[in-house]
Amino acid sequence: MKIGGYLCTGCGIGDRLDTKSLETVAVREGRIGFCKTHDFLCSQAGVDMIKADMAAEGDEKVTKAVIMACSRRAKTESFHFGATPVARVNLREGVIWIRPEGSEHDETTQEMAADYIRMGCAEAKAMQQADASGEQSKNNHIMVVGGGMTGMTAALEASKAGYYASIIEKADHLGGVMGQLKQRQPERSPYQNPQDTGVAALIAAVEADDKITVYLNSSIAKTAGAPGRFEVDIASTVGTGTHAEFGAIVQATGFTPYDANKLPEFSYGKTPNVVTQLELEALALAAGDGPIKRADGKIVENVVFVQCAGQRSQKEGHLSYCSGHCCATSIKQAMYFKDTNPDIETTVLFDDIRTPGVGGENFYRSAQDKFVTFRKGKVSTVDVKGNDLQVNFKDLILDEDVHMDADLVVLATGMLPNSGTDIDTMKDKDASGEIKVPVTSILNLNYRQGPDVPHLVNGFADSHFICFPYETRRTGIYTAGPVRRPMDAGQAQTDAMGAVMKAIQAIENSAIGRAAHPRSGDLSFPTFRKEGCTQCKRCTVECPFGAIDEDEKGYPKYNEARCRRCGTCMGACPVQVISFKNYSIETVGAQLKAVDVPDEFQEKPRILVLACENDAYPALDMAAMKRNESSAFIRVIPVRCLGSTNTIWIKDALGSGYDGVVMMGCKKGADYQCHFVKGSEMAHVRMEKIGDTLSTMNLESERVAVHEVAITDIDRAPKLLDEMVEVINRVGLSPFKF
Repeated sequence: MKIGGYLCTGCGIGDRLDTKSLETVAVREGRIGFCKTHDFLCSQAGVDMIKADMAAEGDEKVTKAVIMACSRRAKTESFHFGATPVARVNLREGVIWIRPEGSEHDETTQEMAADYIRMGCAEAKAMQQADASGEQSKNNHIMVVGGGMTGMTAALEASKAGYYASIIEKADHLGGVMGQLKQRQPERSPYQNPQDTGVAALIAAVEADDKITVYLNSSIAKTAGAPGRFEVDIASTVGTGTHAEFGAIVQATGFTPYDANKLPEFSYGKTPNVVTQLELEALALAAGDGPIKRADGKIVENVVFVQCAGQRSQKEGHLSYCSGHCCATSIKQAMYFKDTNPDIETTVLFDDIRTPGVGGENFYRSAQDKFVTFRKGKVSTVDVKGNDLQVNFKDLILDEDVHMDADLVVLATGMLPNSGTDIDTMKDKDASGEIKVPVTSILNLNYRQGPDVPHLVNGFADSHFICFPYETRRTGIYTAGPVRRPMDAGQAQTDAMGAVMKAIQAIENSAIGRAAHPRSGDLSFPTFRKEGCTQCKRCTVECPFGAIDEDEKGYPKYNEARCRRCGTCMGACPVQVISFKNYSIETVGAQLKAVDVPDEFQEKPRILVLACENDAYPALDMAAMKRNESSAFIRVIPVRCLGSTNTIWIKDALGSGYDGVVMMGCKKGADYQCHFVKGSEMAHVRMEKIGDTLSTMNLESERVAVHEVAITDIDRAPKLLDEMVEVINRVGLSPFKF
């Protein structure tokens, strides 16, 4: 094994640092084979130099590399050398850009660079080459659950990309909710009139595609396996079931309209003349090209649309959110009437009009041109007056209570996702957290965490628009359309395309053992030393992705294709027996121990910073780009997720003479921004108990700080480090300095 060091002097590194001295540090103190300097290491010449050393024969062959240049977030393609382990030393963003101009002769700045080089060399020595597990398989078949517009679009897009798709639809026909509509809001310029739904064309395309199989009157009885090798039992209500295998899954189960029976103040259910938007579509379809009639056969001459009926309300039982499509749907339906007879009175009562998407404003203006009345008012009640209706509302412009008569009232009731049972909120679980009772499920997953994907706060299937778009906490399973978030038909089709792209990525990654987003390309996977395992089950319980079960003897049983490589299991393990070949207790522990900690007489604090590589570390990098200054006493180690932080790192750091430890992770809670869902939350829980350890060491609790840091906290992140420096100045240097 030969470790090669490569030191870049470009981007001002050679001007600000004594690179000759750093070469010596790398070889003598870092104990690597050699250290070469290059003016622009990321240039073709620089990369070719490294590749030549890696291609050498015998003892001259470089098997590990230490790149001493810019942040690990920069030049990732240039410094990717296949399976060869590479440690990145951040001298640009991490040192010279956060130190003030003129500090090139400041010994603390040079010490900072030397420490990072020692740390990089130590990391490289502790790293091993990551290879695929051998569990890989590839299946080019995507299961699409739901045969509405979203599901059919997903299947067709998969076929266009050369993959196979199977649509599982519980009804006896395709089309979903869109199949019940007369028209849709326009998706083409000039965005002035409703257009054909396109459902019939989609159904015809699906039926004509030999890469698409359709299962009608069907549901999922069981889903097991992992990306690349999902095994699914498909149940049928009219025939025998089917067993099939898939590489990835797209859940496109759509939505159910909010139950208008929960709105008695609007007289829904008391009269057939108060209808929902979907019920109006049925009346419009029945009318064809003629005038829309009420249930009693009377032609509608005066219709009122009540926006946000049971939506955007904090009242118990109502929907707190906006369903996205309802305003445009009411505009479209008002045009149904105006296009039949311009003299029909059509009034839209609204608190706010929202027409998101391309052309939405044009559509709204077109309705105004057709003399659809838009009135800003909040409806309180709808009263039945014989065969007619009286709509009572507060005019928000005139600030007075008024009423108007109507033949028909249409309620914009919003959407509820067809996402099954919210597993995370169920109370009936055993001590290990497993579900004890049968639940309503769509995917019927054979997962420890439950039979369905977790849900967000409003019941929509779990999928974070920043951290892992489309993907749920069940790796290889993607949600699209209104089951993921409120949206209209156009957005749902775009959503389907995105979900299929992610599904294809999962299939291709699983075929060669690579991780999914956000560590796409990572071949590492967790392993454990069986002889040291205490069978505490913390790893299985804390894994956010259902990647760990137990075998018949109670030992962890890993499913690498489900694993996102966050390391939460590694951080949870109290006996430190879980590791990845390129990221482990040893790789981080070796780095923090490689730092030259000054003794108490030098009065130079050392503060360890463990920064999440997805939010906190990028925030620090971007702060450096702005030349925000930071203390020369900090030493930053990026971690995959704050959840991977094992308390042994904190103990070792403080026991080695570090004066403080700062942990920076993503935002946690219901509106989390953690790419690994609960990693940051787990770290906070663990650190709540670190006080006992500090107490036994006779150290102040202020020496360890845990912060939630977003990627946008460019100015805040360096200030948090400055605050820790101030804390150390106040409480004093560590008594453990040697």
